[in-house]
Amino acid sequence: MKKVSTEEFDHAFDAGGDITPHLDLDRATRPGLAARRVNVDFPAWMVEGLDARAAHLGITRQALIKMWIAERLE
Repeated sequence: MKKVSTEEFDHAFDAGGDITPHLDLDRATRPGLAARRVNVDFPAWMVEGLDARAAHLGITRQALIKMWIAERLE
């Protein structure tokens, strides 16, 4: 990681330059994206429907549920 002053970093960013050499990406985090486990019970018919739709899309049941919930929360 190359060290630069704040002014140099800001100038490179504002000019549309590549600032990634100046970032410590090994320690970078995205706030609010920490996973938390929740348990939800679904009736068997619903799980079967989820599995069928997930298979049709080529994704896992969990990915499908996450995708649908994210869409509803937007």
